[in-house]
Order: sequence, then structure tokens, then C-alpha cells
Amino acid sequence: MQDPTPECAEESRAAASAEGSEAFCLQRVFDMVQRSSQLSAVLSEPLDVTVVAVERYLAQAPPAAPRQYWYDLTLADGAGWCRCHLAPRLNGLVQRARLRPGTRVRPTRCSFRYDERRLNRGFVCLEGLELDGGTGTAAAGTPPDGHRPHQPLRGDNRHYLPLWNNEDPYGDVWVRDRPPVQVDVDVSKLTNLGHLEMTWRSRVHFHPLLVRILHKSRLKYYGKPEKKMDMPYQAYFEVADGSGMMSMVLWNSLCPEWYHSMKVGTVLLLAKYAIKSSYPFKTHPTPGDSQMKRFATIEICLNVRDPPTEISIIPEEMVKPEWGLPEVKYRFITRSELDDLPHNHSCDVIGLVTFVGRAERARKREHSEDFWLYRWAHAIDGTSEQPFILELFATSQPDVFEHIHPMTYLVCTQMRVMTENPSRTVYLTTSNESQIFIKGWHKGQPYTKDAKVKNFIQWMESQSEADQIKKTVIGGYYPFPRPPDSFLKYCKNNEVESVLKPIGEIEKEIEDLHYREHKRIAVQGIISAVRYISCSNAAEETPGGDLVQKDTSQSLGSSVSKEDCVDKGKHKEIQSFLGPPCTPGEHQHQAPLSKRSSVKRRTPCRFRRDAEQGGTSVTPVSSHPYFTRTVRRKLGLDEYQHGHSVQDKNGQAVSDSLQYCTGINHDIAIDVAFLPLFCPDNPHLFQLEDIQNDTLLSCMSCISACQQKATSTGRLGDRFPLSDEIVKAAKELDGKHVICILDMCHLGDDKVEVFLNQIYKTVEPGVLDPV
Repeated sequence: MQDPTPECAEESRAAASAEGSEAFCLQRVFDMVQRSSQLSAVLSEPLDVTVVAVERYLAQAPPAAPRQYWYDLTLADGAGWCRCHLAPRLNGLVQRARLRPGTRVRPTRCSFRYDERRLNRGFVCLEGLELDGGTGTAAAGTPPDGHRPHQPLRGDNRHYLPLWNNEDPYGDVWVRDRPPVQVDVDVSKLTNLGHLEMTWRSRVHFHPLLVRILHKSRLKYYGKPEKKMDMPYQAYFEVADGSGMMSMVLWNSLCPEWYHSMKVGTVLLLAKYAIKSSYPFKTHPTPGDSQMKRFATIEICLNVRDPPTEISIIPEEMVKPEWGLPEVKYRFITRSELDDLPHNHSCDVIGLVTFVGRAERARKREHSEDFWLYRWAHAIDGTSEQPFILELFATSQPDVFEHIHPMTYLVCTQMRVMTENPSRTVYLTTSNESQIFIKGWHKGQPYTKDAKVKNFIQWMESQSEADQIKKTVIGGYYPFPRPPDSFLKYCKNNEVESVLKPIGEIEKEIEDLHYREHKRIAVQGIISAVRYISCSNAAEETPGGDLVQKDTSQSLGSSVSKEDCVDKGKHKEIQSFLGPPCTPGEHQHQAPLSKRSSVKRRTPCRFRRDAEQGGTSVTPVSSHPYFTRTVRRKLGLDEYQHGHSVQDKNGQAVSDSLQYCTGINHDIAIDVAFLPLFCPDNPHLFQLEDIQNDTLLSCMSCISACQQKATSTGRLGDRFPLSDEIVKAAKELDGKHVICILDMCHLGDDKVEVFLNQIYKTVEPGVLDPV
């Protein structure tokens, strides 16, 4: 039997030979594993390597099983590179961004796996590794981008997926751009869409079509573990000729070949296509021309076989007016018009980006490994004091999505108006057919001819760039859209019992989060203590990990490691950290506070056990004042600041820095951060109406506003005075039995961010009072 050498062996040996070096370390280890009688080996000597690439693909699984994924690693040791498969039990290291390109690792155990259905085929599996916490530089012999093998090591897959979602194209298999071709169009042999609708059932072969693309959808990946397909993708287009508009579907391996080249406005000559009944649950874009007829009963199918479709792109300069092809039309609106539009209205917008949030992910289904990728942005157009608030999901345009930044002109098409929130604050969200464009992508787009686009450009030419830059903000926690004004509305059609999470389960919720996954949960609790800290006192640190292959976005917030977020056992503390609102002119590059930052040193979850008393006492670790227990009896703050002790109701001595907390059964507590929603100096972020429906949040914002005013001198060590407003507001929070809506986001490694978004009283109508 021939030696089933992994496919990277020859490449690695060639690289080592070219370098004039001795045996390639990685390859020597892999050869040793393959030759061992057990096909596995424990590495007795440390081998430091750098992760060059982490690539994901669909795992094989039994029928009807949920989609799961495998990962291949490209490793380099300075002399060459080699690929190996990551053992599935280690997938969590990738899913939580602990193992990512640039990470330095030490393999500790490897195995060799034969592909029993193929001759002379096998791969090395990395069964154990250690992370050294550092990052490596580009190693000698590292394969340049675009020159790595395309085929996964395991299973029957022939392509890789992007690391963080399934909608984006990834890899060299996706052709960047196909040039237009010079073709002779014989109009006498053409048919049109209207004629197709009338005659398609009586024909097998159809005459060529000449159409223009009016709308384009994002990619849909429909791969399933039990189905063996090379390229399980599809994309919808809306195409039109002089008779009307019809859907066109690009299938499977034609997607990587043609998807990038089929742009809105492109003219296509189609031959040997198929016609079938339309999929009944497909979404439909809103045409720019309301008078255009839509043929909705059938759709055009472009396949690689049965029959193999012939596709030609006609250069725009060759398009003749007598062909009667419609022009692309849009439905641009200004910000001043937005508030009068109904819910779910479709529109297009252009604006100057003043805020862009970090990229986050939302799980498509519970327990699924599939995620939606999205980010929030604000854009202004000069017609209103308010910005467009934009919820941007990935639109299969990663080169655009990853590079949205302040001060760029942003165009978003086929956006949907959303008005379902308590203050009726309107925002826009992407649809399946949305396209987004930024600087570098506007040239040649059909919307450049639109009158409202031209008006926006004229307005921008009259603005001061320096003034606009002062209004820009980047990254951070963005608590939007706000939850509804009652908990029963928050539950919608679900039973309350299915929505509420016991605080004891939060630790597992945090452990199950994937990188940049955002999750919103509801818990019951009693507010026991409130501490006020200034974001300006927070340590800055750059968060680790990349998103969407490469991501430079950063975050502002109080993030702590998962072991710091939730503690088990009796008599632990709950706090709501309150910080000042965002201020204009501050680019929020502040990074999340990690395990090494001052937040951990301040967090009361770090407790010590008092052996003599058998209880838990908390040592004050910050000079920031704590409130509640009736504002530390209003005058008790001085005692607290000097470390005086008091006794609890059982006569046990505790530090006056913080009383024993009560999470609702007095056994578990969690620290959460709260950022006030109202920013009087920068109304472009949040509005006062967003909090007026909730007395508790109004109180908390009032306290923070007073704190901001008192510390406006910039002397960070100054204590702000206890005004009557602060005392009154803190009393409102004391011992309240409430329902808290918490926002959680995994920031990579062990950093998890937990923020308080909303508070509901349990005495609100329809919610039973506690027994």
C-alpha cells in the first residue's frame, strides 16, 4: 500500500528544501504521527507554531441533524506551513475567538485519520494544544492569501465558508468580475417575459432573453449534512424587459462564477435557461417604478446543467434604446420624510456616516451554529436634526460591510421602515434585497443619476469636514432597538415562564455564547446596590479577535470575564454600574474592560471568606460611592468611606461598603452595567423619550446626569456631592422587585459584556405582584 501522505507534505518539504533548512518541524511531527502504530502521538517536546488561517466548512452528520461545522487550520513554524484538521471537541476555541489567525499555539497531541472511502487519502488531526497567549508575525513559508488549497481536508466538501456567517462569498472560487463580451444581439430571435408567462407550459426550449437586473438578493447557503452538493448556493435577481419584471434564480456552482458580476443595472443575454413555478414564500423587493408589471407566477432558473445556461453580459455602451430595456429607478427618501412613513415601507437612503457600531452576530435559531451578522450605523443628510438609524445585516458584500466608517457616504437600498418600539423612534433595517455602498463603490452605480442623491452631494459640498468629524462616534455597546414599554409586550406570543431565565442559568448562557454573539435575556431580581463609576476612569484595551475575516471595530463598555460576571453560592453582591453618557467629539475607541482592567479590581464578585464568622464579607476596593439600603442611610456614606462596619439583621458584622445582596431568592447575584440612554450634548445617540416610560431608568439617568455635571471640572478624583435629586433617585431603586432585560455580548477570549437595557416593575398591569 502506498504512503497516504497528507496533501501539504510535498508543499512543506519543497518549502523546507527551498529554504536550505533541515527537516521541517511540523512535517517531522506529522510524519511521526503517521508512522506510529496507534496513528497518534503525544508531543514530548514543545513545538511553537503560528496559526495562519482558520477555515470553516459543513460537517457530515446524520439526516435531520442540525448543521454543525468543522475547522481546518493552516500552521506555520517559520520554515514552512502545513494544514491540519481541528478535533471537533476543540471547536469552542474557534467559536469564542481564542484560536484565530496570528495566535501562537503549541500542539500537544496529534493523530492521523484515513479517509476509508478513498485510496491513499488522509489528514492530520490536532487533538490537543496549548495557547501561549501571544500572537506571532507572518512566518517564513506562509502561503500568501489566495494561494491556499480550496478543498477541505475532511468529508466531501469542495469549498470553505466564511468564518462568521454563511451569507458572504469566501475564497478564490468566487470570481471577482467577469468582463462584458462583444455579442451580436439578434432581436428577431428574442422572446420577452410577458410571452414566457403565457406560453411556458407548452414549451421545453425557450428563445433567448434580453433583460436588465433591477434588484439583487444576498446569497443563500442551503447546504445540509445529508446532501452532497459542491456549491449549495442560490441568489435571486429581479430582471425586467419592456413587458415587465420577473424573478431569476442563480443556482449552485453558477453562483461563485457569476454572482459578483451580476450587478444592479447589468444587461444580460440569456439562453438555454429553465422556467418553473415561483417559490411561494420568496420575498419580493419593491420596484422603483410602481407602474411596472410583475410576473409573479414563474421564475427563470439558471443552472449549470439540465440545461446548461448560457449567460452573456452586454456592455452598457452596446445597449440600444430600441431594445426597450427599463432603467433602474429608486425610491430615495430624506430624513425629514422618514417619520411620516408607515411600518415596513420600502425605501432607499443616502447619508454621511456619523456613527458605526461594531459587528455583532445573532443566532438564527436556538442551539444553532448559524448566525446573522449585523451592525448599527447612523447617517445624516442635512434635512433633519435626527439621523437615519440603520440596522445593517450582511448583504453578501463583505468588502463593503467591513469598511463602513464615519465620514463616508453611505447608500442603502431596499431598506424597511421599523416603528415597533415604545417611543416610536423610527429606524431602518435591511431586507433580503438590500445593497449597501460606500466610498470607492459609487462610481457607475445607477443611483448617481437620482435627483435626491445629487441634492445630498450639493449639501455635503457646503459642509465643514472638521465640524462633521466632531459628531462622529465609533463602536461600543448600542442598546437599540429599545424593548417595548411593558414586559407582556416583550413576551409577545410567548408564555412568561418561557421568557424568564433564572439567574442561576446565566452562567451557562454566557458559556454558550459564540464570538460577538449578542443575546438579550430577561431575569427577575431585587436591586440591592448601585455604584457609580466614570467611563473616563476605565482602562483601555484593544479587544482580541477578528470578525468577518478581518475586523478593526472596537468596543466601549464594561466587559468582564465570564467567571467574574456570575457567582454561585449565598450572599453575593448585585450592582448596577452606572456611567456617563457618550459625549460628542469622543471617538469611542475605548476598548472593553478585560480581566486585567480596573473593572475586575472593582467588581464585588471578588470576595473573601471570613473564616472566623463563617460568612462572606466584601472588602471595599474602590472609592466610588455605593447607594441604596436607603442611600446608605443618606449619611452613612462617610462611615463607608472610612471602612466602618455595621451589623446585618442577624447580628453579623459586614463591611459597610455594600450590604449582603439579594439576585430574587437571596442566593445568586450578578453585576451588570448601565449606560444612561439620554445624552443632552449629543442627541444623535439617544432621545429622552426613550426612557420617559420607565421611572427607574429615568432616575438612573438623572443620577448620572448629576454626576456628569458635578465632575465637569475634569478632576477625576473629586467626589460628586449628594444632591437631593441623587438621593431621591437612589431611593427609587432600593429593594425593588423588578424584571431586568440584559444584553450580553461575547467579545472574544474570556471577555463577556453584560449591560442592563431595561427594567420592568412586577406591579405593572398584567404582571402578578410577588407572593
